[in-house]
Amino acid sequence: MADGKPAGVNYVKALRDAIFAACVAFAILLPMVGFRTVQDMSNALILETRFPLFAIFVGLFAVTAFLNTAFFVPWREARARQVKVRESGKISHFLSKYFAPFALGFVLVYPALALWITGAGGSLKWIDNFGIQILIYVMLGFGLNIVVGLAGLLDLGYVAFYAVGAYSYALLAKTFGFSFYALLPLAGILAAFWGVLLGFPVLRLRGDYLAIVTLAFGEIIRLVLINWIPVTNGYAGISGVPRPSFFGIPFNANEDGFAATFGLPPSPIYRTIFLYYLILALVLLTAFVTMRLRRLPIGRAWEALREDEIACRSLGIDTTKTKLTAFAIGAMFAGFAGSFFAARQGFISPETFTFMESATIVAIVVLGGMGSQIGVAIAAAVMVGGMELLRELDFLKEIFGRDFDPAQYRMLLFGFAMVVIMIWKPRGLVSTREPSVFLKERKTISRDLVKEGHG
Repeated sequence: MADGKPAGVNYVKALRDAIFAACVAFAILLPMVGFRTVQDMSNALILETRFPLFAIFVGLFAVTAFLNTAFFVPWREARARQVKVRESGKISHFLSKYFAPFALGFVLVYPALALWITGAGGSLKWIDNFGIQILIYVMLGFGLNIVVGLAGLLDLGYVAFYAVGAYSYALLAKTFGFSFYALLPLAGILAAFWGVLLGFPVLRLRGDYLAIVTLAFGEIIRLVLINWIPVTNGYAGISGVPRPSFFGIPFNANEDGFAATFGLPPSPIYRTIFLYYLILALVLLTAFVTMRLRRLPIGRAWEALREDEIACRSLGIDTTKTKLTAFAIGAMFAGFAGSFFAARQGFISPETFTFMESATIVAIVVLGGMGSQIGVAIAAAVMVGGMELLRELDFLKEIFGRDFDPAQYRMLLFGFAMVVIMIWKPRGLVSTREPSVFLKERKTISRDLVKEGHG
């Protein structure tokens, strides 16, 4: 390889890698895809084979491995060897100047676009399952980004604060009849309190040990919700959770309802649109507060803690307060999201707050680029929206058979996407990073320097 040009393609190595990938895929996918158990007319389990579908999956893995070794890897190596004079901050400048305003404008008019394209009936699914669901995970990603992306504290039990916010709102609203707007800050405060309680035992822990303890904390909260039956109702969950109103006007079909008050035809779309803009306001509030905090001394202390805790202490920064504030503020935003989730669903149960939720939120922060607000939003839209889109791919049944359900392969595709992203963009979708404070001129930190131990 010379002058940044790729050398000849090594087809032997590419073929060897393709065969190896096919063998690994064969061993892993044979029990998951090749066979399936079904019940016959006598309710007996019988074993069915799906070898054509299994062969397609194995072939896809082999072809992908061949193309990666033959073409993609040489292209990446040639690109890495090229000496280019790039304008500093080009990507960051584009994202901040063009993409962020466009994205904000799009989410503001998204319900109107859904109504215009699909009508009142079809837009319910697109506004609720896509718009609201994605925004909930964007808010959770912003909150965890404070803990993981800014402070560098790996938290695998973040879903516990999500659950605290949801159950706090559900129990207090049903028991005392408080409104959503009164309980929203209270749910955040309670979640922040539990964040501080988690922060104290892990003050001296770092890395894998911190991850294990936070994971255990999340499971402890879930087990408490399951077994504290007199309060949480166990696996049965809490139903009939009061929904938020429009400044005291309920969304129902009565004479005092929203539609009758404003002379509109009865439709469930009004509540959905109101919930969409409510969670959008919470997301924007979370983003604004996070950006402001990054410019304050506490935000710079978080970033110093992330880079080097020993150097942080040597500068006189109180690492105890720094960690506790990161856990508390991150948990507070999760409590806000949890209270909104309970109000939106009207029903909550411990099955909603499993480890997979925490793993999904952590994946959103990591794949988006730790410390990047725009990256987290993009990753949440891609991951959550992509998983929901799998439910709409009914045309695949014409290819793989009527019994093929794309939603069953969500986790398989999720894992494959994570591997691809980690190979292609190991520091996340937005790998550049801008300093929170700067002298005279803002300069973007190069992605070559944004790696472990380099900012």
